[in-house]
Amino acid sequence: MREVAFIKQNKEKWLDFEQAIFGKAKKNPDEMASLYIHLVNDLSYAQTYYPRSKTVVYLNYLASQIYQKIYKTKRTETNRIVYFFSIEAPLLIYQYRRYVLYSFVLFFLFVGIGAISARYDQDFVRLILGDDYVNMTLENIKDGNPVAVYKKGGNFGMAFGITLNNLYVGLRCFLYGIFGGLGTFYIYMQNCIMLGAFQYFFYDQKVFWESVRGIWIHGSMEIFAIVIEAAAGFILGASILFPKTYSRFNSFKIGFKDSFKILLSTMPFTVAAGILEGFVTRYSLEMPNWLNVFIILSTLSLISFYFLIFPFIVHKKMQKAV
Repeated sequence: MREVAFIKQNKEKWLDFEQAIFGKAKKNPDEMASLYIHLVNDLSYAQTYYPRSKTVVYLNYLASQIYQKIYKTKRTETNRIVYFFSIEAPLLIYQYRRYVLYSFVLFFLFVGIGAISARYDQDFVRLILGDDYVNMTLENIKDGNPVAVYKKGGNFGMAFGITLNNLYVGLRCFLYGIFGGLGTFYIYMQNCIMLGAFQYFFYDQKVFWESVRGIWIHGSMEIFAIVIEAAAGFILGASILFPKTYSRFNSFKIGFKDSFKILLSTMPFTVAAGILEGFVTRYSLEMPNWLNVFIILSTLSLISFYFLIFPFIVHKKMQKAV
């Protein structure tokens, strides 16, 4: 069956699904479950015959929304926070996984631009990081402690200040998506280019490994969280630019709600990164190498599992539930 015929054949049924989702048509739980089964069948068919179609994205969104409606009463029996992080947020990450992919592609592109620019333009690092920071770091390198900046101030004060700053950066990255995603793109590009130039600077000074041992203890979760926060900003922008079958205002409401929940899902990791930066990073060069590597790989594995693997596990579990 051609996709146009498939859409025409099922359009009225899908509109009925939308009415049920947004409360414009009252359905009891059994009717909702029946709708969900039909929708999953349509989704499976579309994934098989039209895998790259927008129809798949649309049906996947309806399926996830109906699933949450079905299990609304069940989730109140459990801790709301547990439900959010164990089911709701992973399902949203799965639903918008292509935006996460786009965000990672841009991340590596912009970081590469930053590193290449720093390599071929000696003034680029100072332009991006500022003369004061570069001069201070050069002095620290001469003193044998390239990451001495992380030893300034008290543990708690530093952790608190850094956490607030990282939360602020993530919030800006998300909210600026309201400008059609362009605001997110600009802030994200700035931060990624800065990271690339920053790391190349240490490489150029022959202290790359020392910088990795210190910076990525907290950076694994901090930077990864920013990638997801940028994806949330792009989702918000896309909801305005591409409303699909919804009115632009309804599309914006859905996009804002979903992307804000994705932003919230990054916050525990951002807070954890701030705690590590304030309490652990300052001791990075005194640690044995194996401990540095263990902390870096552990934090990277944890956040990678949650955002890249766990959503697929939850989605699969959701399909088996019906």
